[in-house]
Amino acid sequence: MREFIIELWDFMKERKKFWLFPIILFLLLLGALIVMTQGSVVAPFIYTLF
Repeated sequence: MREFIIELWDFMKERKKFWLFPIILFLLLLGALIVMTQGSVVAPFIYTLF
């Protein structure tokens, strides 16, 4: 996993694709939110946001 992150960063640095970083960060945070609310009491409230 560490090598993948290093390769991704090198790709973004070499090709000047730094605009990808916020998109990747947002997707990771959204995925973490979905995983953390799985089976939670907060889940019905999260679903109303989307």
